[in-house]
Amino acid sequence: MNHPDYKLNLRSPGTPRGVSSVVGPHGAGASPGDKKSKNKSMRGKKKNIFEPYMSKEDVSEGLKRGTLIQGVLRINPKKFHEAFIPSPDGDRDIFIDGVVARNRALNGDLVVVKLLPKDQWKPRITLSLPGVLGLQAIKSESNDKETEVTYEADISEECCGHQQQSPKDCNSPDVIIEAQFDDSDSEDRHGNTGVLVDGVKKLTLRTPDKGKEDSSAPVTKDETAPMSQDTRTLPEKSLQKSAKVVYILEKKHSRAATGILKLLADKNSDLFKKYALFSPSDHRVPRIYVPLKDCPQDFMTRPRDYASTLFICRIIDWKEDCNFALGQLAKSLGQAGEIEPETEGILTEYGVDFSDFSSEVLECLPQSLPWTIPPDELSKRKDLRKDCIFTIDPSTARDLDDALSCRPLTDGTFEVGVHIADVSHFIPEGSSLDKVAAERATSVYLVQKVVPMLPRLLCEELCSLNPMTDKLTFSVIWKLTPEGKILEEWFGRTVIRSCTKLSYDHAQSMIENPTEKIPEEELPPISPEHSPEEVHQAVLNLHSIAKQLRQKRFVDGALRLDQLKLAFTLDHETGMPQGCHIYEYRDSNKLVEEFMLLANMAVAHKIFSTFPEQALLRRHPPPQTKMLSDLVEFCDQMGLSMDVSSAGALNKSLTKTFGDDKYSLARKEVLTNMYSRPMQMALYFCSGMLQDQAQFRHYALNVPLYTHFTSPIRRFADVIVHRLLAAALGYSEQPDVEPDTLQKQADHCNDRRMASKRVQELSIGLFFAVLVKESGPLESEAMVMGVLNQAFDVLVLRFGVQKRIYCNALALRSYHFQKVGKKPELTLLWEPDDLEEEPIQQVITIFSLVDVVLQAEATALKYSAILKRPGPERSLGLEKESDEEPED
Repeated sequence: MNHPDYKLNLRSPGTPRGVSSVVGPHGAGASPGDKKSKNKSMRGKKKNIFEPYMSKEDVSEGLKRGTLIQGVLRINPKKFHEAFIPSPDGDRDIFIDGVVARNRALNGDLVVVKLLPKDQWKPRITLSLPGVLGLQAIKSESNDKETEVTYEADISEECCGHQQQSPKDCNSPDVIIEAQFDDSDSEDRHGNTGVLVDGVKKLTLRTPDKGKEDSSAPVTKDETAPMSQDTRTLPEKSLQKSAKVVYILEKKHSRAATGILKLLADKNSDLFKKYALFSPSDHRVPRIYVPLKDCPQDFMTRPRDYASTLFICRIIDWKEDCNFALGQLAKSLGQAGEIEPETEGILTEYGVDFSDFSSEVLECLPQSLPWTIPPDELSKRKDLRKDCIFTIDPSTARDLDDALSCRPLTDGTFEVGVHIADVSHFIPEGSSLDKVAAERATSVYLVQKVVPMLPRLLCEELCSLNPMTDKLTFSVIWKLTPEGKILEEWFGRTVIRSCTKLSYDHAQSMIENPTEKIPEEELPPISPEHSPEEVHQAVLNLHSIAKQLRQKRFVDGALRLDQLKLAFTLDHETGMPQGCHIYEYRDSNKLVEEFMLLANMAVAHKIFSTFPEQALLRRHPPPQTKMLSDLVEFCDQMGLSMDVSSAGALNKSLTKTFGDDKYSLARKEVLTNMYSRPMQMALYFCSGMLQDQAQFRHYALNVPLYTHFTSPIRRFADVIVHRLLAAALGYSEQPDVEPDTLQKQADHCNDRRMASKRVQELSIGLFFAVLVKESGPLESEAMVMGVLNQAFDVLVLRFGVQKRIYCNALALRSYHFQKVGKKPELTLLWEPDDLEEEPIQQVITIFSLVDVVLQAEATALKYSAILKRPGPERSLGLEKESDEEPED
């Protein structure tokens, strides 16, 4: 049933993160934690659950002395009592054991921790199992043309289990088994997927549950299972440093959550008459008391009517003496499992401002429409309107940031131009528009829509490089040899008139048919000043140069980690997913990517050489060494030699193909996914804040300087870079900004970019779960990525999703885990269809190809993977090995 929205006097769900609510706990009724006993003799004796935070002065002093450590908190999505922060030495992460030790900090918060005494640290072992659960597909027609590294992860070293446990049920683990995951690997909002890399589970006993790990099942005990021991006798390298949170430097989590309402269990308590219990979908967020006066009027009498209604709740307080936080309901979203309510919940949880732009912001835009370029502005720019310039974008794109041109010169060289929308022209510094764009920092791409950084008048009309319209641009123009060697370089403000809007499909057709004339009905409209043949030849010339640039980049040591990416087809009327497919990255995509990378690198050098203390650049730290070396050791055990001495060496190892059969290609996908895990996030930074220029490097691109210049319509970092470039070229005054101020802007851009990527992943997960429910069951081949003693992880090749398959959810007579050498192996004994037949034996090991079925479960948006009974060719787990020699 549908219910009206129940709104409170809070900031709207779309209000930017960081603008906190002023509603305090007393405005919502007395906090459960404040409740005083009727017995006066007990008053004041309620024991605190959490420690009080240290003072700012003590924290500052402790950080200076090195007795305290700060870092971003990552909470295990599968076991919310386990959390980690990165270690300052870049080695193993620091473990925070339990909700109490986390001291009311939430996922993503910047916290300060104090190390516990060494005798409270945990023994650690590393298991050679690269298990991998988590939906990694991203939006098909990627809005990032200049791919730096396909998977940019914010990695934490964590332990993943398989069941939710409340804090009171959680025993402190005796042993930490090293595992790695980041927020994008987390269980989706309804418990769909989990993650496990380089490790398995915390070894605790649990009640067996269908489709979960069963401690009573007939399996062979793993002899490597650790036993509790006295940590004082162990060397420090064998221990996981443990700590507790003593202060929250910055509450980066939005303090908003989606979930459902429940009545309190104890009907006789005083709390029952005043509060309901809000249960968040994300179990990393605590359960929350909400005043009944904020709930629907009939909730107390008809709670079941709201059992599947999603609400948004905001935490407003969490006292030291209370297990649960205190919050207020902000809004009723609608039915759980439906796309729009779930989408609004995702956006709210990650602090995405999806509200309409205010009248104050809209007043900053040109008011007299249609807008034309003023004559005095034209006179200041290089006029390229007669040149053959065009855009290449996804067919559905409306925010066209970039255009390309390629003119052959008489000496056999080419004049190649990258022309970027001059967004900064329309955003006066310090204006309301500038402030809201800086706060949003990025457009957010969902499956079904875009939440824009800028008003649509700018995104889709004034700035977008739409064809046959005069547009203001910032250009980088080179004189290039056919091999892509730069002979000359020019930066400047220009005006262009794109002659056509090509899609990637159009450009691909031109590349694949170099000598054939493309029928006009298969092409978009082209301005009469330029012929289809001219455009076709320009695309071919760009493609030829891009191939040379790309080849040189990888020879020079670049790395690319392409993972399977999911694209959806949607019903035009209902917006529901009708189907999905793996997106194909083709030569037309590579063409655009190469020139965007070239422009970004050129601009990075220009602004850094002019403003060595104030350049906004982008760095990519090298991968986490310990995790990478563990992965190399695992591959070595599997008979795969991997060289990770540099980005280029890793790329060469990953691109060694073992033939072109589906087994070899699938194995490459699995390896690529595994090696994406140790990769760290690429980050914006201010050059004046890092003393060591070696830290400026971009690991994946293997270049000393890089920035973002080519997408100012949807990234505020690019707007800042445009302003720096304008100042470097003398178009405007020198930047009057301190390095630490610019670094704060960079940090905010990093935060919002990370949130945007996570929202995008959740949107894809949402649509795929709906597709499985509406169109499933869905069948696919899958490749085994990790083997545990009672379950195994697979990459579902048709859809690029990763799932865990539990042995006790299958029709098995028995299953048996063992290690053959160091190679983990599960032997499954299937019950025969006919009782007179012999049971079928199936061996599951890393890189086994299996057949799976994805099917929806009763819980909204939850689906599981079931292993299909094998045919004779797969019963022994034997796979075809390619007899071709690996290529260099």
